Amino acid sequence: MSEAAQHWDGEYDVIVIGSGAGGLTAALRARTEGLSSIVLEKSDRYGGTSAVSGGGIWIPCNDQIAEMGESDSYDEALTYLRHLTGGEVPEARIEAYLRNAPEMVRALARESDVHFRSVRKYPDYFPDKPGGKPGFRTMEPAAFDAARLGDDFEGLREPFAGTQLMGRVSMDQVQAHTLFTRGAGWIRLTLGMMWRYWTDFRWRMRTRRDRRLTLGQALVGALRAALRRQDVPVQLGTGLVSLIEEQGRVIGVEVECDGTRKRLRAAQAVVLASGGFESNQEMREQYLPKPTDAAWTAAPPINHGDGIRAGLALGAGTAFMDLTWGAPTVDMPGEVPQPGLFVERALPGCLMVNGKGERFCNEADPYTEVIYAMYRNHQQSGCCVPAWMICDATFRKKYPLGPTLPGSIQPDRKLPRDWWGKVIHRADSLEALAGAIGVDADGLARSVERINRYARQGVDAEFGKGGNVFDRYYSDPTVKPNPCLGPVEKGPFYAVRVDPGELGTKGGLLTDEHARVLREADGKAIDGLYAVGNCSAAVMGRTYAGPGATLGPAMTFAYIAAHDIAMRAAEQRKAA
Repeated sequence: MSEAAQHWDGEYDVIVIGSGAGGLTAALRARTEGLSSIVLEKSDRYGGTSAVSGGGIWIPCNDQIAEMGESDSYDEALTYLRHLTGGEVPEARIEAYLRNAPEMVRALARESDVHFRSVRKYPDYFPDKPGGKPGFRTMEPAAFDAARLGDDFEGLREPFAGTQLMGRVSMDQVQAHTLFTRGAGWIRLTLGMMWRYWTDFRWRMRTRRDRRLTLGQALVGALRAALRRQDVPVQLGTGLVSLIEEQGRVIGVEVECDGTRKRLRAAQAVVLASGGFESNQEMREQYLPKPTDAAWTAAPPINHGDGIRAGLALGAGTAFMDLTWGAPTVDMPGEVPQPGLFVERALPGCLMVNGKGERFCNEADPYTEVIYAMYRNHQQSGCCVPAWMICDATFRKKYPLGPTLPGSIQPDRKLPRDWWGKVIHRADSLEALAGAIGVDADGLARSVERINRYARQGVDAEFGKGGNVFDRYYSDPTVKPNPCLGPVEKGPFYAVRVDPGELGTKGGLLTDEHARVLREADGKAIDGLYAVGNCSAAVMGRTYAGPGATLGPAMTFAYIAAHDIAMRAAEQRKAA
């Protein structure tokens, strides 16, 4: 059927599938470029995984680095990404990211009132590699007043309780770092945050959610408010069924809304920003290392690979389908998503072990590296999926442990009774703990003896925990000589089961430096089809350059895609 003969239920220049940071940016920038746009979101909440994330974006050479008296350069950033990606990512894509990322931040601030600030102390994940930096490249969104969203606030996906103080008070990245490391003024900061929240009486009458949005909430909130000002619709409950192609060009989408199929025409392009496939068990079994389980994910159970499968139906190529943005998660029977272990692994007085009681990694490593280590060890030992995080009473009292707050705030008697023996295990001796969790007791005893010795010496001779500035970011500076190493010696002892979860999958549709989807057969672009974020193959390849290296590329390639679509639209008008 020709395009002229098809029935359409609506028409836009640009149709965006997915309402995470990448999708919202694509729609916003398309509108700024003079094109009509719409965002279609399958779930009943907008924001996707972005809304529950840390909200950071990794932006080398951002303008604020120089303002802070520090330096960065394109060549340093290119060297760093070349080293990390090892030739597996086309250099044209890496260069497009590095050239456009700072300008994307400038454009959002200048034209859409979406602002970020550079985080001085947040290091790259591999700061000791060529071109790595000890901070500044990661930017976090400015705090955002939820009242500016009006009625659209109700549709914003709620944050995870673990990203908020006492499960409800918003904190930004700088505040979180001060609180978790008990930095200077942390008590005063805590009291001030609580006072601000509880004295906001008018807002408290409306909702228990905090008016002050931070992290991913601030990012998505600011983008959604900008779309409101531009009259760009975000349509919830509308899932992608298929892409509509004619003579090699994508001309629209078929979607389902309230049980009804509709066909929407995209006069210029469709942008897929629908996330990965972490909640699709069938795709996990097809692509990811085994064992794998959707129940282990740290992401909301909303991403099923819709955009990837729609692209595959048109012959699109894919890459990195066996990879995830891995993150260790704590087993919470019957609960999805599971809480991730992001902070506590770096703190002193804990260790992670396999079923033989043996350590297998630097616990403070970037979370993706910990998952790689779990699977490598599992192939050798057969008993590292799941693994176990072990700590003692001192650790439990001072620091968080998965879903639990420090014991000084949430003592054992305050934990839900049904958690004991399921979510968290406790025993008076290491031997008894090993028996309770099915770990070899002698192996665990040897591992604890070694970590205690390393704590006294200040050097982890096996895995180097605490050996670089990233390891020490979430450490305890009051512990000497190594702020990441402490003895495990005071009972009772505790354990939580650690699963190889993820923040999302890495693999997706192959795209070029313009974010255009490429065909598998000939490597040529599918006209009218773009992909950004986790439904596209990660520009980071197998690695994770730094905090925000998921959202940074998603938003940057959304910016690139919108500009490319607008340029091609202008050329069409000129030719006509």
